[in-house]
Amino acid sequence: SMDKKTLYVGGLDDSVTEKDVWAVFVPFGDVREVKMPLDDRTQKHRGFAFVDFEDGVDAYQAMDNLNNAEFFGKVLKVNYAKPDSMSNRPIWEQSEYHIKDVPEAQEAAKSDGVEAADVEDDTA
Repeated sequence: SMDKKTLYVGGLDDSVTEKDVWAVFVPFGDVREVKMPLDDRTQKHRGFAFVDFEDGVDAYQAMDNLNNAEFFGKVLKVNYAKPDSMSNRPIWEQSEYHIKDVPEAQEAAKSDGVEAADVEDDTA
């Protein structure tokens, strides 16, 4: 459906940066955010990113055009990010691996303890 705005982008070469991902997706429309979760130990990304578009139509066009495209010598896999059943926030703001693995997410969770504690409360 056209309301999906966040894409999962896999198959990223080690040398790819957030700027590179931004540059390849922004021709399709306004990009709100690019996130590349880092591995705690290596501080390198793990070969995937999330791209959050302002508009679901643009996200769809980007996915349609870039899935299986070659980028930095590797083949991109572009799909919708798995929706979070709790809210419309992108999965990286919700999921536990993010809070464990990303220092700034740990800080955010600490400073906003109420929300972190309440995440599991009411299921849809």
